[in-house]
Amino acid sequence: MRVPFRLLDVFAETPFAGNQLCVVPDVPDGLDADTMLTLAREIAFSETTFVTAVRGDGYDVRIFTPDGELAFAGHPTIGTAFLLAAEGRAPRSLVQTCGAGDVPVEVDLDAGRATMHQLPPVFSDPVEDRAGVAAGAGLELDDLVADLPIVSASTGIAHLMVPVRDEATLRRAERDARACHAACRDADAESLYLFTVRSDGDLMARMFDRFQSIGEDPATGSAAGPLGAYLSRHRLAGMPGRAIVSQGEIVGRPSALHLDVAPDGDSWAIRVSGRVHVMGEGAFTF
Repeated sequence: MRVPFRLLDVFAETPFAGNQLCVVPDVPDGLDADTMLTLAREIAFSETTFVTAVRGDGYDVRIFTPDGELAFAGHPTIGTAFLLAAEGRAPRSLVQTCGAGDVPVEVDLDAGRATMHQLPPVFSDPVEDRAGVAAGAGLELDDLVADLPIVSASTGIAHLMVPVRDEATLRRAERDARACHAACRDADAESLYLFTVRSDGDLMARMFDRFQSIGEDPATGSAAGPLGAYLSRHRLAGMPGRAIVSQGEIVGRPSALHLDVAPDGDSWAIRVSGRVHVMGEGAFTF
């Protein structure tokens, strides 16, 4: 079997930055879920997407990490939509259908960017074991912002929102594999999403994934959107409004995730955007 793919950098202001993505734009007949997972492990990026159908208004996609399938993920949504629009396979205003539901995406080819409209955010009750969360990030309890809750927030996949005292503290955080996995497991979350507010509209974040195969993710759109809603809830960082989340610098893949959050009834309308670079192509043959 021959399975063509494309390689992209997403949430990247320049090539060789942001988060790497492998997209399979044409899924051959007979390519089952087990083989998709095997190919995701072979490429070993945080995510690989498989476009299973293209419609007049969008496409269907399955998203795999090296550990399993996800219902939704941020940079795979941005990157896959951009690629399909760039190659004329899908319109520039489209709907991605994934495990979490329908996600509208707008692609601006001239600007080299795409914007996704995330699903309404869902928040958990505050996490009681704050010390366990701090340990997962190699920090102490007083390194966290004492008067802000740690909650799981999801627009399709759950991440723990972890407010850290300042940028210096965030920079010295270090993922503890066992404690991080335990904290995420107990909260039924994909990651610890550590963040600090540098000024209104200027945020810095680090994502420590539940699983060692990903470790620290350089750009996490599925966490940045809920972060925007979390900050809007608490009226922090000039939110609701617009902000840029800087992520990935610590792992050598600087990323910029653009947030736009507005009130929407008793919830929030969340848009997350970023630049995309198509970096190469190839094919799996087996």
